[in-house]
Amino acid sequence: MIELNNISMSYDLEHGPLQVLASVDLGIEDGDTVAIVGPSGSGKTTLLVLLAGLEQPVQGSIRLAGRSLGELDDDTLADIRRDDIGIIFQSFHLVPSLTALGNVALPLEIAGRAGARNRARQMLERVGLAERASHYPSQLSGGEQQRVAIARALVHSPKLVLADEPTGNLDSRTGEKIIDLLFGLNADTGSTLVLVTHDEAIASRCRRVVRLHQGDLIEAGASAISA
Repeated sequence: MIELNNISMSYDLEHGPLQVLASVDLGIEDGDTVAIVGPSGSGKTTLLVLLAGLEQPVQGSIRLAGRSLGELDDDTLADIRRDDIGIIFQSFHLVPSLTALGNVALPLEIAGRAGARNRARQMLERVGLAERASHYPSQLSGGEQQRVAIARALVHSPKLVLADEPTGNLDSRTGEKIIDLLFGLNADTGSTLVLVTHDEAIASRCRRVVRLHQGDLIEAGASAISA
């Protein structure tokens, strides 16, 4: 599913370049579950952004399902994200003028899929928000907005799910339900799950744990996790 070869990433700051990732190599099999752990600022979110094709590395190549992301134009990358990738980032990016139902149905409606609203209602029910379908983001708590964003990311049953601290704004009970949903999708559809987490219990549910430290990536066991 995913091949990263010699990936480096840096950002130009006022006082010079900031190296975030350095010569990272990583292969992830189709249907695998992988936790990415490491201290704040180690490049975890940057790695997810690159996997989603939202930015391009300064060095190296990323292949997704055999296609080199660096060789694709913006429209093709957008189509891949719409059809094949579910992205759960810490910023919700909900459309304020749409209800919870409208936000969740949006990617299906853009893709022209039939039954978008019914599918969206089912996903809202799965994240425990069926009764909030007609509410706008401004009428929802932070945790509820996070669940709407998660429902929207999963509504099209993506082949690849990228999740950045998906339970960070949720209480423990709701967070456990969301994690069960993510792993349930992996089991039911054979999707690939890559998640960033500081939670040792969540990481231990993944088949693989990899650790980022000062831009370098190493394979780790669950016992090696640290915040």
